[in-house]
Amino acid sequence: MADSFRLTLAQLNPTVGAFDANAEKALAAWQVGRDAGAQMVALPEMFLTGYQTQDLVLKPAFVQDAMAQMEALAARIVDGPALGIGGPYWDETGHYNAYWVLREGKVVARLLKHHLPHDDVFDEMRLFDSGPISGPYRIGPLRIGTPVCEDAWHPDVAETLAETGAEILLIPNGSPYRRRKLDLRQNVIVSRVVETGLPTVYLNAVGGQDDQLFDGASFVLNAHGALAVQFAPFEEIIDHVDFTRTPEGWVAAEGRKDAQPGDYEQDYRAMVMGLHDYLAKSGFSKVLLGLSGGIDSALVATIAADALGAENVRCVMLPSEYTSQGSLDDAADLAGRLGCPLDTVSIEGARDAVEGALAHLMVGTKPDVTEENVQSRLRGLMLMAISNKFGGMLLTTGNKSEVAVGYCTIYGDMAGGYNPIKDLYKTRVFETCRWRNANHRPWMKAPAGEVIPVTIIDKPPSAELRPDQKDQDSLPPYEVLDAILERLVEEDQSVAEIVAAGYDRATVKRVEHLLYISEWKRFQSAPGPRLTTRAFWLDRRYPMVNRWRDGS
Repeated sequence: MADSFRLTLAQLNPTVGAFDANAEKALAAWQVGRDAGAQMVALPEMFLTGYQTQDLVLKPAFVQDAMAQMEALAARIVDGPALGIGGPYWDETGHYNAYWVLREGKVVARLLKHHLPHDDVFDEMRLFDSGPISGPYRIGPLRIGTPVCEDAWHPDVAETLAETGAEILLIPNGSPYRRRKLDLRQNVIVSRVVETGLPTVYLNAVGGQDDQLFDGASFVLNAHGALAVQFAPFEEIIDHVDFTRTPEGWVAAEGRKDAQPGDYEQDYRAMVMGLHDYLAKSGFSKVLLGLSGGIDSALVATIAADALGAENVRCVMLPSEYTSQGSLDDAADLAGRLGCPLDTVSIEGARDAVEGALAHLMVGTKPDVTEENVQSRLRGLMLMAISNKFGGMLLTTGNKSEVAVGYCTIYGDMAGGYNPIKDLYKTRVFETCRWRNANHRPWMKAPAGEVIPVTIIDKPPSAELRPDQKDQDSLPPYEVLDAILERLVEEDQSVAEIVAAGYDRATVKRVEHLLYISEWKRFQSAPGPRLTTRAFWLDRRYPMVNRWRDGS
């Protein structure tokens, strides 16, 4: 019996619903493995359909097309290695998230996901049925057990596979990115390795899908949790892992061990990839945004230039009488450093026209936030007009702090199709700008160096909708605001717990109130990449009408 086994891992980026393109990408990976002498080529969870499909997978025609495509793909897998690939499977017993094993022109195994996640961004209990725990399958000399994604987060599936003869575990995943997720994954998989004594392959998808990012970062652990292979995050990678039979069992050979970047780089890469893939998979290649001379729009412009190239990022300055010369200069400086085209469109005439049209209704009233919002909404209107006329997708630029407390104008600066910094608190916006100025990577398409002027980073944030306006006229200092928000949103702490940590009760109650009354705005906001454990939308789902307040 052979004492070696080559497994090709394909950490690749599928597109939801692109069955033909995904199948061709799978076949190309299979051919790479065949040429390298592999006995099996593996792709991630639900690769054929893309992931997450959400309610598409409830549609019979969608699943029928996917299963027909899988059978057609199986017919092409001949004279070479087996192919493992994720996709849906329906039969008279139920609807399943399955891992298909194809070989010699046919389906030789289907492994059905047993544990269905129903937390964080997942709601698989309404989409799939729980399958029985499948036994191992043999490919050449090796008996392989395949827990599908969530199955690896529970001990029973891996233990059953080990007890029924599996010699290694191959775990296909669609595991979304969030900060420091890799450490959590590896800790969980180390537990499975220790419990079973089996080498384990963790193969994850890569790429953006709506608000979710799949970061790859696939890895292989030997018995006792020793790391044998580590793939880079956010990269499409096809590479091989060689297993050898020893008296103690199968052992993976030491292979590539790519560096895992720090939090700021991974978050930044996630925002760049999220924007790039959202556009590319939607059929867009260009964007535009309102460039205010402030830090949020500066960071969004830089992310866009890194994702698409500066020539595909159109910046528009929309000044009013309240726009400072410093903001005009900073916007021009940023656009010049990035190499983005910059247009200027004054909103003065349009604002005068709107105020004149409303004058007979507003007579006797004093200027307030109404007039401020007219300015923001006029900017949104003009940017959408430019988007409609010239075809680029409009980006919004509100950070998580502002989105959380409603310090943004619905149908104004919230207008647009995607928000790259939606899950980035304001204090982290500052630090991310500093990080980007100090770092450049080959995947960044914008220039290296200090692309974001220090004057933008250092000046006090302002919406510039009235004379001498500053954000901190309306909000607590961002260091305080963000700390309270993280406790309310990410940690679900009570008001009493936050006050006990040293924060002023009146400030905490005010932030809590703003958070709850802004839910309706977030419901209408553009999608953006998920970076934290509690991103607005799928992670945190609150009612728009809510009279409860924490009285603790």
